[in-house]
Amino acid sequence: MEKGKEVEQIVDILKEAKKDRLKVSIAGKRHSQGGHTYYPDGVVLDMSSFNKILEIDEKRKTIHVESGATWDDIQKALGPKGLAVKVMQSQNIFTVGGSISVNVHGRDIKNESLGQTINWFHLLLPNGKIVKVDRVGEPELFMDVLGGYGLFGVILDVELQVTDDEVYEIRTKKVSVEEFPAYVHALRENPGVKMAYGRISVAPRTSMNSMFVVEYHTTEYPLTEKLRVLKGDEQPFLTYFLLNLSRKTGFGKDWLWNLQEKYFLSLDHRLISRNNAMRSESDFLLYKNQKNTDTLQEFFVPIDEYPAYDEDMKAFLKKDDINLLNFTIRYVSKDDLSRLSYAKTDMIALVALFNHGKQKQEVEKAQTSIRKMIDITLRHNGTFYLPYYPYATKQQLLEAYPNFPEFVKEKEMVDPNGDFTSLFYERYRDED
Repeated sequence: MEKGKEVEQIVDILKEAKKDRLKVSIAGKRHSQGGHTYYPDGVVLDMSSFNKILEIDEKRKTIHVESGATWDDIQKALGPKGLAVKVMQSQNIFTVGGSISVNVHGRDIKNESLGQTINWFHLLLPNGKIVKVDRVGEPELFMDVLGGYGLFGVILDVELQVTDDEVYEIRTKKVSVEEFPAYVHALRENPGVKMAYGRISVAPRTSMNSMFVVEYHTTEYPLTEKLRVLKGDEQPFLTYFLLNLSRKTGFGKDWLWNLQEKYFLSLDHRLISRNNAMRSESDFLLYKNQKNTDTLQEFFVPIDEYPAYDEDMKAFLKKDDINLLNFTIRYVSKDDLSRLSYAKTDMIALVALFNHGKQKQEVEKAQTSIRKMIDITLRHNGTFYLPYYPYATKQQLLEAYPNFPEFVKEKEMVDPNGDFTSLFYERYRDED
């Protein structure tokens, strides 16, 4: 593994790899699960130490960072200046370069796509040339790199548009599955709501029936020093204990759901800063076990399809014994900025957390179940997210991402020698 510290060093690493006829993969914090950041006998370019905060322009509300900077680094730099990120994942442990490469979305329902907040980035191309990429000057390359999984070159530094750190009032309530589409449409049209997400039960007693939502409403409250202070993980041990119990028993799932619902509903009318609203717990996600593992998948369905989709998913989960631990719901607008866009229209995103064994037959069993869930999603004109374990078939990928052949052609044009690659790309490029 090679660590990139300065641009010249990164260029030299790529030259040496080309000279030795070695393939290059790019890694940040390496949270992608499907072989996106490595290739056998190749060079892994670790960008995590290329992480300087280069400039903050308070007047223009921009931040210029190296691509290995994490969202935690960025929040710590922006917070004292009264600024906040527009779009990032719920957790702040990821690098900005990795987030661009997987085309993330977040909780902000007015700025849902990271691509909308990128002013420009510098890209080191496979031929050694460094280009400045933005939506106007290099629109095709922008589309390729956003959600391009590091296959078109090395993102070196990025300028992001940021916003004010504000004080929000949390409002929580329960919503029925039937009224959920109308609720989502009204929510997105409400100018006073800046962020939102929901959770739906996967517990045996209430599976796919019980749902609560969390909204963040604008206020006139001043951003006091107490509200401004960035929070750390709160009660990660309790969260970890309850989640671990739910991995093992249906009773544990029922108990966890009841406690989750009570806790989140109890947050109603509390005040929180924007930065802290985008700073979810992450320590409890670091699950390590020799016999089993947690995996993520994410499904996207058009808003008005949701009740019918919920019914089909509920029927499937009654028959299948896949160990589904959590369904978190967010919202994404139609997005044409990425060539591999997962949002063909305005959609509801469902982030699913699973647990399954590590033995070959257990992995295959989980793969079969998840493929069936993908089929259900596709039947409802939905898509699925690509950063996770590549359980989907090539046919499913092509149905969800009809531009994939075009993506491959763009890749071969920009990188004709295939200098940048990964297990993920080689699998789906070559699989029949």
